[in-house]
Amino acid sequence: MAPPKRRDDTTGQPQAPRRKANRGRTEDGDPNPVDIHVGARVRLRRTLLGMSQEKLGSAIGLTFQQVQKYERGANRIGASRLFDLSQVLDVPVSFFYDDMPEDMAQATPAEYSSRATGLAEEPSGFDSDLLSRQETMNLIRAYFAIPDPHVRKRVYELAKALAATGENRD
Repeated sequence: MAPPKRRDDTTGQPQAPRRKANRGRTEDGDPNPVDIHVGARVRLRRTLLGMSQEKLGSAIGLTFQQVQKYERGANRIGASRLFDLSQVLDVPVSFFYDDMPEDMAQATPAEYSSRATGLAEEPSGFDSDLLSRQETMNLIRAYFAIPDPHVRKRVYELAKALAATGENRD
């Protein structure tokens, strides 16, 4: 038995079924930048541990294809799944949101942004290509190989200071 057709409240005429909302995606249908960032952080941690997508998927009851979709931001990661990932990857849940650019953190899905005020006009996208570079991976591995957390913090502060001097030269 087919569900009854919806009727327009004003005319009583049948209406076409509503389209499913494009939840969590931008107006053009692309994944939400926050989902892309979280997925990139999953990929970063997985590769730092030398773990394959298949092994990670197996550990949390997923196929490697689903892990791929999470890492690209194509599929959103629910709260319980994010918790599972944090346990398997041995990081706090907050790790997945670390280093998120400020404008990305303020961006919202398209369905809300038109009603919200005070948001950036055009949030910049996350450059996930940076995480796929060998240089980036080597730098991250070297950084986390420093055993003393205080020394790691100083190296981080040094890198930030050097980057800032490069920006000021423009």
